[in-house]
Amino acid sequence: MAGIGLPLMSQLKDRMHWLQSRQKVLAENVANADSPGYKPRDLRPQPDGRSALPLAGSAGSSVQTQRTDGAHIRAAIGPGSPTGRQSVKFETVPTGNAVTLEAEMMKLAETQMDYQTAASLYTKSLSLLKIAIGKRA
Repeated sequence: MAGIGLPLMSQLKDRMHWLQSRQKVLAENVANADSPGYKPRDLRPQPDGRSALPLAGSAGSSVQTQRTDGAHIRAAIGPGSPTGRQSVKFETVPTGNAVTLEAEMMKLAETQMDYQTAASLYTKSLSLLKIAIGKRA
């Protein structure tokens, strides 16, 4: 039973490192918003092809919504829903710069929220492990 929490801790740590790297790349995009010819960059999804902490009902999540009665309203997960990904649109100005500050700031905010969530879960998991071995959190 002691090994149950360790993969979660490793995944959370990997997720936080990935989010730190992504924040650095996005910050470079914002810093170069006025640089002629600069194209925005972003990191690929994590190597396992999914988020370490997927939202319920999102692609890559093992948790899916289910309709148990025909009278229930069907959940819509798609580009227009809060959990759906929207298509990436690029605008290029005459100088060749394709950075859209609004899009980059949204990505930065999303990355920061994801990092705070992962850090909070990591801290809580660590506290639970300390309690399990008999130390006060």
